[in-house]
Amino acid sequence: MDIKNNDDLIPVVLAGIRMNEDDEEFDRMMKELESLCEACDLNVSGMITQSLPHPDNATWLGSGKAEELKYLVGATCAEYVVCLGNLSPAQMKNLQRIVEVPVWDRTNLILEIFSRRAGTREARLQVESAYLQYMLPRLTGMWKHLGRQSGGGGSRANKGIGEKQIELDRRQISHRITELKKELKQIERTRDVQRKGRSRDGYPHVALVGYTNAGKSSLMNCLLNMSDPMSERVEEKKVIEKDMLFATLDTSVRRIAIPGRRPFLLSDTVGFIENIPHDLIKAFRSTLAEVRYADVILIVMDSSDPHHETHKRVTEETLRDLDVDGIPRLFVYNKADLRDKGLFMQNQPDQDRYYISARTGSGIDDLLDAMQKVFNAGNLMIDIRLPYSEGNLIDRIHREGEVISERFEEDGIYLQADCPAALADHIKTQYSNIQQSALTNE
Repeated sequence: MDIKNNDDLIPVVLAGIRMNEDDEEFDRMMKELESLCEACDLNVSGMITQSLPHPDNATWLGSGKAEELKYLVGATCAEYVVCLGNLSPAQMKNLQRIVEVPVWDRTNLILEIFSRRAGTREARLQVESAYLQYMLPRLTGMWKHLGRQSGGGGSRANKGIGEKQIELDRRQISHRITELKKELKQIERTRDVQRKGRSRDGYPHVALVGYTNAGKSSLMNCLLNMSDPMSERVEEKKVIEKDMLFATLDTSVRRIAIPGRRPFLLSDTVGFIENIPHDLIKAFRSTLAEVRYADVILIVMDSSDPHHETHKRVTEETLRDLDVDGIPRLFVYNKADLRDKGLFMQNQPDQDRYYISARTGSGIDDLLDAMQKVFNAGNLMIDIRLPYSEGNLIDRIHREGEVISERFEEDGIYLQADCPAALADHIKTQYSNIQQSALTNE
């Protein structure tokens, strides 16, 4: 049992069951649960663990441990019990009756964090939808008023027992979930329109994904600094970066235009976590859809964390749940400066893993070179004459492609360039003076 004191935070007691995990794995899970509590402004004032082949059907913990937990709650003046794992409605109700304080499971804790962090209207609706779906089967026994019956006027002789309050609450929650789904569907349509608008600009799309607190937001801010280091607007475009689990929930898309490199769009998504609640994945599916439309996915890991390979596995499993497949991936091992500076020397052009430090900028150029190769993989060579009046298109070719040769004649500008396929197809449909034989795969 580990006792801590912090008068500014709400005291809680952690409870964990070790089943098939070894000591190291179980300690990691409990420390992560403690970090989640810190992200929710809770102070872990006590901890109790038990080894069981499987959770107790009635109280999750064994009856003896449940009584021990009750005494620990009283000794530490804890206001909540937070359990490692997901409890059934019956287990939660029975354990709560014993310890005499509210009981949260891991899903409840994550939902509470999300409800506090949600900034945009879309994120708030997504969290509310997930929370209501979580609460719906847990209404029984949570409040005393739910057992009351709502009567009505008329003779008692011909009237039934009435409708229980819990049935009214279930109907109201179900109705609200239906409303939320409609609102989120409308937001999803708006997001699709925005996405199509961005795709018309011809910029490659890069998606940042990874375990929570791996440094995705830090990497985005680092690339924003490299994009326009002297601009005062850079600070306005930056996203929140904080050494905390789930510091940001909202998907942010920024245009990155680093001098000498092809511009691209970079999206930062909500962080993943092991055993992420299924309802959360469903609720945030529209937000995470940005990943499915990416040209390259950067899987960001905290290389200073001894469990970063586990985080990598969790991220890849979550991507499979989102039906993300066939998109090129680069594995980004962030915070390498906290491990060994020699790691930066290991970045090889023919590998898909890159050691970087978003804090110092080390290794970023190698990563950008790798991204550029992915961008150019489907390029086409064009050989074209354009009138001088097409200044916007000529500028776009310079921005998005690589100009091999450029010649200015009386009848126009002759260009030979290596262009993205989307841009080459656009030019092909607009100008008939492109020789078909000039369009070839690189």
